[in-house]
Amino acid sequence: MRTRTRIAVIGVGNEFRRDDGVGRAVVERLRQRAEVRPLPPGTVLVTCDGDPGRLIALWEGADLVVIVDAAYARPGRPGRVHRLELDAERLEQPSASGASTHGLGLGEAVELARVLGRLPARLVVLAVEGADGSLGVGLSPVVEAAVEPLAVSVGDEIVRYRGTAAGWRP
Repeated sequence: MRTRTRIAVIGVGNEFRRDDGVGRAVVERLRQRAEVRPLPPGTVLVTCDGDPGRLIALWEGADLVVIVDAAYARPGRPGRVHRLELDAERLEQPSASGASTHGLGLGEAVELARVLGRLPARLVVLAVEGADGSLGVGLSPVVEAAVEPLAVSVGDEIVRYRGTAAGWRP
């Protein structure tokens, strides 16, 4: 019998495309922080390359999913974080994935999950504007500076969910 995942934090991206690795960096930061302050039971920290099928499999059955990913805007402000929240009742048509470095984007995964009836109860996307999506490793300084605040934001999302859905208080 499979244990139900209550909360899934998914870092999306490719660590070999510089700032596209920010989602993975945030998940790693959360893993380090969890050694000192454990996450609530039923919370998983995972990474994904952004493939819609893999994303859907990772969030299937979760009550709360927080996705951290890079985004590229023109003109952009590298390091700026955008927050988007979706739930099954308030789903809008996803935007085109032209800004994604993945073959298919998060919008396609959300739309496919909606059609298949496999959306999580609540989906929060934290997208940080990247400065450098070229081949190579390491985040640009401005995106690296966003990693810790993003980890805090993920923690805030979990606290907000636990506080409202489960009566939990920090």
